[in-house]
Amino acid sequence: MSKVKIISTSHVKPGKMIGRKECQLVTFDLPYLAFYYNQKLLFYKCGEFEAKVEKLKDGLRVVLEEFYQLAGKLGKDEDGVFRVEYDDDMDGVEVVEATAMEIGIEELATEDGTASFKDLIPYNGVLNLEGLHRPLLSVQVTKLKDGVAMGCAFNHAILDGTSTWHFMSSWAQICSGSNSVSVSPFLERTKVRNTRVKLDLSLPPNPVNGDANQGPQLREKLFRFSEAAIDKIKSKVNSTPPSDSSKPFSTFQSLAYHVWHHVTLARELKPQDYTVFTLFADCRKRVDPPMPESYFGNLIHAIFTVTAAGLLLANPPQFGASLVQKAIEAHNAKAIEERNKEWEAAPKIFEYKDAGVNCVAVGSSPRFKVYDVDFGWGKPEGVRSGSNNRFDGMVYLYQGKSGGRSIDVEIALEAGALEKLEKDKAFVLEV
Repeated sequence: MSKVKIISTSHVKPGKMIGRKECQLVTFDLPYLAFYYNQKLLFYKCGEFEAKVEKLKDGLRVVLEEFYQLAGKLGKDEDGVFRVEYDDDMDGVEVVEATAMEIGIEELATEDGTASFKDLIPYNGVLNLEGLHRPLLSVQVTKLKDGVAMGCAFNHAILDGTSTWHFMSSWAQICSGSNSVSVSPFLERTKVRNTRVKLDLSLPPNPVNGDANQGPQLREKLFRFSEAAIDKIKSKVNSTPPSDSSKPFSTFQSLAYHVWHHVTLARELKPQDYTVFTLFADCRKRVDPPMPESYFGNLIHAIFTVTAAGLLLANPPQFGASLVQKAIEAHNAKAIEERNKEWEAAPKIFEYKDAGVNCVAVGSSPRFKVYDVDFGWGKPEGVRSGSNNRFDGMVYLYQGKSGGRSIDVEIALEAGALEKLEKDKAFVLEV
């Protein structure tokens, strides 16, 4: 029996008439059609639930005047090219109100898996392609014993993490008293790429999500790395910089190596087994000409690097960190152009689990100011990802709740490997 009871479902549209709008999805968006809705959960300590819900809806009406694509649907033009469509007679954003009076903030804050909050986020196991006939954003606001949970499901085919948090912070600003959005979304996707790619895609009869009973039994765990732990990881990786690079390793590169190394160890791979490291990199400043930070859509690429498990584990940290650093630095405007041309010539729709063999794949970013999303009742007590788009080796990084350089690392792994990782003191580094 779920502890969560749905009370009502309504829809919210922009507060003014906008008219018919159509925006072609571009090469950066299309591969994500077969991913699942991107789920985020924020929870807050506060009371007066009904007043908060009305405030959120009022703010949503205002913010959607600029971010109206989120109130639309996916569609196709006469040539079969996918696009976002908006019209004033569409339903808009789905808002679900629910109660879960047995669940408290403390339970959510200390939950290191995703089990206790699965029912707090809508659209579990829903493919982005279903945005052809579903809202592109669904928000579930749940009254808890001592607070409020906001579960959001965003259609990943129309926006990435940067755009998601731009929207969330803009919505919060409006609810906190701003009259308008401080930075308007840049909605002209075709400025970055205007190749028209025709895709013949239809929904599978029984889409299965990463948490279905396929393959190994997965477990998720949130590892919290303090500033001291992050500094220790970074200084260890930078203790002897590689001879062929004068650049020190960044915090991200150091932490990426740390996670990759210890997950590989926990998996007990054979020395000759390959292991892939994948990251989803923001390309806004990498493309030529560069796009503004406010570009609304997907402007990310999956970047891969691979080595043998034995090499990764036997070599000093600089070896693995260099592989990550070189892969990131090589992904310049020329590489992006080549990747796009190659994809357009033979489009390949990713399934969320296509990240590579024995992979560690990193999404989200500690640069996103998730704890600044304050709707007028304080900062969130916690920010987490839902159960969608989880597979063996998927990692989400978030700003740590304690601020500064602290980072929260959410990892999904085969249960046996995760148990070994939890016991690995050199990984956990409780400084």
